[in-house]
Amino acid sequence: MTVTVDLSGRVAVVTGGTRGVGAGIARAFLEAGAEVVVCARRPPDEPVTADGRTARFVPLDLRDPGSVDAFFAQVKDDCGRLDTLVNNVGGTPFRLLADGGAARHARVLELNLTTPLTASLAAYEVMRGQRTGGSILMIGSVSGGRPSPGTAAYGAAKAGLESLARSMAVEWAPAVRVNTLVLGMVRTELSHLHYGDDAGIAAVGRTVPAGRLAEPGEVGDACVFLASDRAAYITGASLLVHGGGERPAFLDAATANRDPDTASPSPSPSPAPSPAPSTSPSPSPSPSTANKES
Repeated sequence: MTVTVDLSGRVAVVTGGTRGVGAGIARAFLEAGAEVVVCARRPPDEPVTADGRTARFVPLDLRDPGSVDAFFAQVKDDCGRLDTLVNNVGGTPFRLLADGGAARHARVLELNLTTPLTASLAAYEVMRGQRTGGSILMIGSVSGGRPSPGTAAYGAAKAGLESLARSMAVEWAPAVRVNTLVLGMVRTELSHLHYGDDAGIAAVGRTVPAGRLAEPGEVGDACVFLASDRAAYITGASLLVHGGGERPAFLDAATANRDPDTASPSPSPSPAPSPAPSTSPSPSPSPSTANKES
């Protein structure tokens, strides 16, 4: 039996949906038949299209609550409804805590935690009045569940985002479902800025149990599922979309020090560094480029 997801007649908003992961999410909703609105501070280099259909772009500064409220009211007026919000916008530069003042780190928290809260509150005001309610999706990160040196504020924000989503799911049930996708590394047009050339990207991909980085469309497929009626009983959940996570560094250290005669690990002074790159494996591009469009 072929399982399909048809979102024809549904309306989805994807923040930061003009490129990278966000554009992949927007294309997946277009392919599922939904009407898609993407918002960012700057327009995409080229329209976001799929299956001969195009996402509508609306310029929006998500840090301005008044503009956000007006945007969602306009979506309702223009489209007649709002079924899904994907809070995708976010990212961070690599900055050790001691190398940046509190104000700089607070801006990372604002973009990755406060902004999704602002958008969700505005979307809820539209969804709560609909007979069919709605679905809100947070784009989280593995950085929220483990130490993130160099991107500590980002990791803290993503941890808070998961907690926020679970509370929203309880407070806004049953009208609005709220879930989080916890992403690992995703290959986008900006991956070379983090991981180098194709060989470097492939090497980083081999540190993932799945053997590669995710594609934006795969994140989009997961979003479409959670937004669909097939996930009608799923709310307050965190879906891991990370290819199996990160291989523990101690396994490689143990293998390197294994005695071939006994085939048992020899003691090692300390685990080897993780093979993952020191730059943030965030699901969004580095804010040196991406955050300026949010």
